Amino acid sequence: MQKFIKHNPGSHRDALIQEARGLRLLYDTLRDAGVEGPGALRVPDVLSVSESELVIPRIDPAPATPEKMAALGDGLARMHRLPMTHYGFDADNMIGLSRQKNTLMDDWGAFFLNYRLKPQVAMIADDRVRDEFESTLEACGDRLQVFLDQHCDHPSVLHGDLWSGNALFDREGPWLIDPAVYFGDREADLAMTDLFGGFSEDFYIAYHQAYPLTAAYERKRPVYNLYHTLNHYNLFGASYLGACRRNLEAVQQL
Repeated sequence: MQKFIKHNPGSHRDALIQEARGLRLLYDTLRDAGVEGPGALRVPDVLSVSESELVIPRIDPAPATPEKMAALGDGLARMHRLPMTHYGFDADNMIGLSRQKNTLMDDWGAFFLNYRLKPQVAMIADDRVRDEFESTLEACGDRLQVFLDQHCDHPSVLHGDLWSGNALFDREGPWLIDPAVYFGDREADLAMTDLFGGFSEDFYIAYHQAYPLTAAYERKRPVYNLYHTLNHYNLFGASYLGACRRNLEAVQQL
């Protein structure tokens, strides 16, 4: 078996430790959901992990056929259908190169506002932009929490960073890698698949057949993607500010 070694890319000593926890949680949840067999969605085993490196089996890439995309959508939906007991997570982890704040809560809306949006807004270096976003969240926060609570069925295990680069394919089928796991509204995962593209119609059809999206999804999508565009703005700069403001307008319109 060939191995892939990932080295710690940043200054957070526990980044790979938490990534390994996330991989194991996804692995266990897919197993509990009965997602197994030829061509099914998989997560790599953690062969070893330390503060400096994470070792997993090497995944040899192959084209993402319609059948493999459908297996990704079906497996993700079946994982999301399993209800968990709380929102959030019991330890901080990483979203890309940023710290992702966590705690365990019973209130999804409060968790998303206080442990996803507000920490990212607090990281904004430009005082005027930070004040703009803080003022909007202060004015709309209660309404946002009520809306999210009304339109979330139960906590699901989320990959947390589900863009196309974190879904791989080999000759047999799909894989999930590089998670930023927590328990939350499963449509937060779906929202990020729309943010940067790369997921085909076969993926969405298979997901919807296994677990139909809610009527509120189109309104929730920019709200959930505000978190990711804020993170990209904080990491990569002003080219993401326009997307942040458009997603913030969706919060104001709830």
